[in-house]
Amino acid sequence: MSHLLTGVPASPGIAIAKAYRLESEESVPQRKAVDDTAAEKQRLKEAVEAAKADIDRIRESTLERLGPQKAEIFEAHLFLLDDPDLIDAAMDQIESEGINAEFALYEVASGIMEALRSMDNELLRERAADVKDITGRVISKLEGRKHSALSELNSETILVAKDLTPSDTAQLNLEFVRGFVTEIGSRTSHSAIMARSLELAAVVGAGADASEIRTGDTVILDATAGQVIVNPTDRQLEEYSVRKREYEEYQLRMRSYVDRPSVTADGVQVELASNIGGIDDLEKVLANGADGIGLFRTEFLYMGRSAFPSEEEQYSVYKHVLEKMGGKRVVIRTLDIGGDKELSYMQLPKESNPFLGLRAIRLCLEREDLFRTQLRALLRASVHGKLAIMFPMIAVLSELREAKRILAEERAKLEQEGIAVSHSLEVGIMIEIPAAALAADILAKEVDFFSIGTNDLIQYTMAADRMNESVSYLYQPHHPSILRLVQLVIQAANRNGKWAGMCGEMAGDSAAIPLLLGLGLHEFSMSASSVLPARELVSRLSKQEWSRLAEQALGMSSQQEVLDFVNQQLRSEA
Repeated sequence: MSHLLTGVPASPGIAIAKAYRLESEESVPQRKAVDDTAAEKQRLKEAVEAAKADIDRIRESTLERLGPQKAEIFEAHLFLLDDPDLIDAAMDQIESEGINAEFALYEVASGIMEALRSMDNELLRERAADVKDITGRVISKLEGRKHSALSELNSETILVAKDLTPSDTAQLNLEFVRGFVTEIGSRTSHSAIMARSLELAAVVGAGADASEIRTGDTVILDATAGQVIVNPTDRQLEEYSVRKREYEEYQLRMRSYVDRPSVTADGVQVELASNIGGIDDLEKVLANGADGIGLFRTEFLYMGRSAFPSEEEQYSVYKHVLEKMGGKRVVIRTLDIGGDKELSYMQLPKESNPFLGLRAIRLCLEREDLFRTQLRALLRASVHGKLAIMFPMIAVLSELREAKRILAEERAKLEQEGIAVSHSLEVGIMIEIPAAALAADILAKEVDFFSIGTNDLIQYTMAADRMNESVSYLYQPHHPSILRLVQLVIQAANRNGKWAGMCGEMAGDSAAIPLLLGLGLHEFSMSASSVLPARELVSRLSKQEWSRLAEQALGMSSQQEVLDFVNQQLRSEA
């Protein structure tokens, strides 16, 4: 009997195949007394070394297939296996309680996972999966069991699991795996991130009902809509076979826009740029014909490692990105750590509300040594392309002036050292705090550009944590209040002869693009896979017409009213 499940659309696509159920390999070891604790500690040491060898092989394979950024998670796994809070604690438990290695490691790991899962920070909660992954591997070595070998799948498959670990996703045989469904997870979980990197259809967070899917069940995976149909009817199979073909034709049709300019139906040029997290994302940016990079999240250079990146290391990365983009503008955001992004080797103060605490530019101004190192690397790289430096989370003018003062000092030092710095370097800020949006006319006089970070701007405006499911209904990018703030920023930029872009999720939203175009946004920065659909949409829109329609939307009373209005207009234009 056909059964419909819904979840989070983590990576778009439509797939139809037989399910393969990945049963959890979690084993709950029995507690056993041991007489020779030294021998038991040696068993654990050997199992850890064997697990490290496995992880290193996976890391090398991932490095070859997906690049260094995606392989970094396995560097973190190797680091965890040297963590005294995990392995040394298990060794201590073997010694003090005279128990077997399997149970000691399981007990210690369970305590760490429980602590991580209880945290408010979603990214830290998801790190519990990393601890589970590596300890499960070590325990399987101790028990003489074989860990999963997803690379051995040899027929067209939709993978179904409670969750997929980074090790699982890195080993998928892409010749046969068409997509996957997980019971738990979010768009920021490792499995979702890897799915997008692999361009593999994926639905995560499908709930406990997904546990009923069995190996051999026929599954339709509509990862664009976040739907999973189990054992579909003949009619549903026929319908989705057509939809799958149409989706593939749509993707092929979008490819024809790779080399086209980003121009509206009435001849207005806009800039459709991409957001990236590192150099591994560049190939997709270039393959999708983006007009530039609107946001390089440099914090990813600092993550998955045990120490801060050096000036030379950063310079090399920034230089590479600028050269690869061949003169197209590259907006590089300075370090944005804090809130939901932490570094294991940097002890940030514990805060009751880290999203409103010491983060981003606030942290950089307090830790000038880190800030100056990054600015020197950026300034040195500026001669290799068209660089724009962007400061995140500016709230007041004094923060901007202080950041610019430090930048000017580092420029002067480099010039005194005889090191060239570009004279056409742009300096701008992210507008992600309502205070900055409301004071945009003041800030515009001292920057070259604005880039609106809607992810945070929306949550701060609505006073609703975007990670909190209880108030997720308030995350409303199309609400008139958000549109009015966006308009204020664009108008302030225009009055001062500056450009205004957007690098939040809203910039690639097909229902928001017409309104943003009408409000006069100059640059839209989005995921690389969104560039071609956005270019195709822009080519059908009249800037002049949507300027009038956007004004109407500003006067509406709710997000739903705005969405209904936009969708009605787009249907009438089709």
